[in-house]
Amino acid sequence: MHETIDLIAHSAMRDLLAITRKTGQPTTIALLDTVPMEHVQEIEITEEHITVTYNQKTTFKYNVNEISHKEWSYKYNEDPEFVKAIGAVIELARKHLRDVPDNIACPPGCAECCSGYEPFVSRADVQRIADHFKMSYEETLAEYVVARDSADGFVVGYLRKVEDDIASQCVFLKGNTSGRHYCGIYDARPHDCGAFTPIGCEDVDASLRHDRKFEPGSPFKPKPRPTTAKRKLRR
Repeated sequence: MHETIDLIAHSAMRDLLAITRKTGQPTTIALLDTVPMEHVQEIEITEEHITVTYNQKTTFKYNVNEISHKEWSYKYNEDPEFVKAIGAVIELARKHLRDVPDNIACPPGCAECCSGYEPFVSRADVQRIADHFKMSYEETLAEYVVARDSADGFVVGYLRKVEDDIASQCVFLKGNTSGRHYCGIYDARPHDCGAFTPIGCEDVDASLRHDRKFEPGSPFKPKPRPTTAKRKLRR
């Protein structure tokens, strides 16, 4: 019965023997990785070296995941072919340096980010909304925030949705359809909302024009709160 010949290992062994003959240094196939470079995850290039991370493997356990990968590092600046190849990559980068994303501004009335996202709120955010509505901090927190503890105590929760679903819209979103939406507490909105950038954002209603005129309607108004007398009757 004929044994299958590992052509990769066989070729690698020939290369090692050639190195031994040329340099006099001993070589062994056991210390040479002959597995092909596939599934490249990352390429890091410095002024002297290129490092390729590839063949990542994840072993799933009940309580942890064991992740392993291979890295190939090469001092390319002594290799004219590699210097030329990396130079071509740099030239491509220069060519695309001023490419602009499809979205650099929100189309008026879009508000796609106001559903599917859960903006975190800090104590300062809650207080700002409370002052905006002339409500107490405690009332605002209970009415409009889903409370959640954070490790550093800075975040106290996230804004409520109209429905108990992450895909539902923010409770403060006004307007009845895409293109007519607007924030009902824009001046008092949480820091997370104000810091959001549309640059490169893919969650945009592409049917909306950026140059259209749109005037927001009336602001969000809290539901009337029961008077002290009514509260006593409810008890």
